[in-house]
Amino acid sequence: MQVSLPGLLVCAAILAIAYYSRGMLIVGLIASQAFGATAVMTLTFLGGSSPLIYTLFEALLVAAVAARRRIWFDLGSVFGSIRPVWILASLMVYAIIGAWLFPRFFAGQTAVFVQSKIRGTVVEASLAPVSGNISQTGYFILGGLTTIALCTLLLHADRIDQLRRGFFLWCGLHASMGLIDFVCKNAGVGDVLAPIRTANYAIISDAYEAGFARITGSFSEASSFAGASLASLAFSYTYWRMTRSRLAQWLSAILLFLTILSTSSTAYVGLTLLSIPVAISMLSSVLRGRVEREEISIAILMVLGLVVLMGVSLYRAEALDPLVKLINSTIINKADSASGHERTYWNLKSLQSFVDTSGLGVGFGSSRASSWPIAVLSQLGFFGSLMLAVLFGVLARGLGGVRQYVAPETAAVVTSIKNAAFASIIANSVSGGSADPGALFFIAVAVVSATRVNALRTAAGFERRKRYQGVQPMPAIDAA
Repeated sequence: MQVSLPGLLVCAAILAIAYYSRGMLIVGLIASQAFGATAVMTLTFLGGSSPLIYTLFEALLVAAVAARRRIWFDLGSVFGSIRPVWILASLMVYAIIGAWLFPRFFAGQTAVFVQSKIRGTVVEASLAPVSGNISQTGYFILGGLTTIALCTLLLHADRIDQLRRGFFLWCGLHASMGLIDFVCKNAGVGDVLAPIRTANYAIISDAYEAGFARITGSFSEASSFAGASLASLAFSYTYWRMTRSRLAQWLSAILLFLTILSTSSTAYVGLTLLSIPVAISMLSSVLRGRVEREEISIAILMVLGLVVLMGVSLYRAEALDPLVKLINSTIINKADSASGHERTYWNLKSLQSFVDTSGLGVGFGSSRASSWPIAVLSQLGFFGSLMLAVLFGVLARGLGGVRQYVAPETAAVVTSIKNAAFASIIANSVSGGSADPGALFFIAVAVVSATRVNALRTAAGFERRKRYQGVQPMPAIDAA
């Protein structure tokens, strides 16, 4: 085991900031998501697996909750009031059993893609137990325990301020490091964030696409940075639209700028998909005749952008050649590239492994794909995918019909977190290789589930008061 000094220093800095933000564990856990390639240590006995710093904060949160005096009573309250937790617990057990059993039961019966210890690249091999069965399953189980721990905390106290501060800190850190990376690379200074990228990954931070420097921020590659940018943009934009926060508005503008200039096909496909509900919402406002000022501002900016592009193309057509090359290489011709063919092959073979194992899957961490839904099918099989789909449905429902029983600020924060998790899933669906939905998904499930239970309790209290007021005896009438 090799400890990473830069990783420990980053953890200490986050803990200090989170402490002064009055929410050390929750704020620290959320803020740590901004460091997508900073590892705490390298576990040589697990094939060189390098846990990122967010895993340390997850472990601290779980340990702090487990050390509570009334932990068994609290767990009983969580499992008794939040039914999706039972689905999550069943999925965790299924993942553990599958990671140990399926690679042995179906050994040699299908092909999978694993990390080569010699060349450091992904290679095709026959199914067999690998170190990823332990490390990837461990990360997934830790994420599930984080959901349970967060539910325990959120059910017994109002921590919406901590959640809001944590997510704004995450968005701010991500945007700041993205801007630093963008400015330094285009100024010829180079990759100044390289010292904090201590994870044992293939670091691709000095790449160029059609003459543009690819923005990676604190992540290992542009696609990972783009996925985090989409999630943070979804949070800040939703919060801005629901509260008109100036801070969220500026963060949204900066994150949109970084997402567009990240030169990643993940960013452009994800941004297109996320623009659909925004366009539907604006169209609905127009049809109702209640267009908001923010929507008018967005429309004006879009029109101005198109006018500027048209003006530049008319004045000097060759000035847009780099932009055209970028669009061709990242979107139009992406499927015909060597990378596109390789990732398509991964997905096809992963689907074949689902068939070869009769729908049971190859086990968590046994292989990798190039799309999260396909990775889930191939690794967790039909039953695991069904349980994860139920949790996805819980997240999609959100507050649903109980929104009226929560404060407007609470509804804004919860909805923003839910949308951030959705954006993260969209990014993983474009280029994600693991069946793990990510820490943001587990945080969002806990926030939505616990808030719904608290809202239902509030609604039940209103009903009891109504019934009590309805059966009160009439005041006595004085006969005199």
